[in-house]
Amino acid sequence: MRPLDFLGSIKLKLGAVILAAVAVTVVVVLLGERAGLSPVLTGIAAAGLALALVQVLAHGMTFPLREMVGAAGAMARGDYGHRVTATSRDEVGELARAFNAMAGQLEEVDRMRRDLVANVSHELRTPISALRALLENLIDGIEPVEQATLETTLRQVERLGNLVEQLLVLSKLESGASPLERTHVAVKALLVQVAEESRPRAEALGVRLEVAADAEFELLADEERLHQVLGNLVANAIRHSPAGGRVLLSGGERDAVARLEVVDEGLGIPADERDRVFERFYRSDYARSVHEGGSGLGLAIARWIVELHGGTICAEQAQPRGCRIVVELPR
Repeated sequence: MRPLDFLGSIKLKLGAVILAAVAVTVVVVLLGERAGLSPVLTGIAAAGLALALVQVLAHGMTFPLREMVGAAGAMARGDYGHRVTATSRDEVGELARAFNAMAGQLEEVDRMRRDLVANVSHELRTPISALRALLENLIDGIEPVEQATLETTLRQVERLGNLVEQLLVLSKLESGASPLERTHVAVKALLVQVAEESRPRAEALGVRLEVAADAEFELLADEERLHQVLGNLVANAIRHSPAGGRVLLSGGERDAVARLEVVDEGLGIPADERDRVFERFYRSDYARSVHEGGSGLGLAIARWIVELHGGTICAEQAQPRGCRIVVELPR
């Protein structure tokens, strides 16, 4: 029973409780006098009824606090699913709503932690298992020590190294331990550099790389970090492009906002997954089916770097097909 929830202040509630206790006392005393009862009995009855009324009203006022005590104990044990009643309009109600919001955030953080541990374990287990099997075969003499075998081993080691490096980069970005060093960046030169570095991989898969940007276009940004963003985007675009497809890197300015785009001609990203692809370790069903899929960290790193610059990054549908990743940064 919480009859005082409509009041918007704890002070008003305390005042209402005092007034109710006084009113009950006065009414009982008057009724006792009219009935000719002893003043002692009337006083005892008035005090008992007033205390009972205060107990009922105070129970409703403090009920969210008792709920929070129980929920806090459950959260200390690792159960973040508890919520408290937040119907009151006073300061206790505001505290209850803030508590529920905090519990929701902690539950989401705990989910992300468990997902991260599971995903990291999965991503590390795959190359480690392949390396172990290969080395066991070499030691047992099942496979001869040949150039191709050593190259396969090296690729698995590189995959492990890249995963660990990406995890370290993402950890630094999220903790704020990697400050930006802004300089004037010639955007077209940067796009050409990223394209040239990615060209051998693109040519091996039969994908064309093209660059289109304003020659005099400059941007105040951390060049190394921006290079990392574009490198990740181009690597994804190449990976998901069909043989004979094209990947276009473009840059321009619109309303004092720098707009960088990487467009491929692959299958594209479903509309309901375009936000989730920037989460750590998330890969769409198509990405998971690609022969040499990424770690699922490249786009998460790109999002953090772009947001550190005060910009935004999103995925759009390209026409007639494919995916367009758009990065917008303040000039």
